Amino acid sequence: MNDKEAEKHRYDNRAKHAIDNSNFNNVNNLTIPLKAPYNLYRNMITNHCGNDSFILEIGAGMGENTEFLLDIGARVCATDISQHSLSVIKSRFESVVNAGRLTTKVADMEMLPFNDGLFDVVVSAGSLSYGDHDTVLNEIHRVLKPDGAFIAIDSLNNNPIYRFNRYMHYLKGDRSKSTLIRMPTMSLIDKYTGKFGHAKVKFFGTITWAFPLLSKVLSEQALTKLSNLIDTRFNIRGSAFKFVMMAVKNEK
Repeated sequence: MNDKEAEKHRYDNRAKHAIDNSNFNNVNNLTIPLKAPYNLYRNMITNHCGNDSFILEIGAGMGENTEFLLDIGARVCATDISQHSLSVIKSRFESVVNAGRLTTKVADMEMLPFNDGLFDVVVSAGSLSYGDHDTVLNEIHRVLKPDGAFIAIDSLNNNPIYRFNRYMHYLKGDRSKSTLIRMPTMSLIDKYTGKFGHAKVKFFGTITWAFPLLSKVLSEQALTKLSNLIDTRFNIRGSAFKFVMMAVKNEK
């Protein structure tokens, strides 16, 4: 079984378990200090989308971020390689599916089954390590309309502390080798900037690794302020835990 099949199998099983236990992870369940990048991700989408926007969500999973996209009134096409995960989405948002505002499609982000220039916005939350970077970048760019935007939130892999933690998860069998190798780096962000001509990027969480210890002496609010202060004061980049990026397709 190759890594892509292994990941598909993993997420199929996760979806089955979620259905059996009615347990669907949600950004809203995160502690306050970890919500900051997701808040910016959602704000970027809100500010760029209108009621008539057509959004493609790649790596949609079980709809952890899909509900927000629907809440802003957009039409959404949620894609994933896991059929079981998409079945969860259709079950969770059945009324929206029936109203025609949400469609789902099993799709590999390396070979998006859509026409050129179809979508106003493509979004991704934590899915960039699941495909070949150059191929996925070109596919995202291809399916976007002129002036369409790619908006993503993902983990950054430049900090050795976070790299070590992800390697331990790989050793435990929680992730495949290919996703470990393809974790986003500053080099990948540079590729998106080069392809689109410009990308707005903000970095978060240079001290996220210390949250378990700091949370014993600081409240969530105080920890959030400290984390945001360090991220802003020191203009962190490579040491970040998360990044949020928006790149707009400008074609003459």
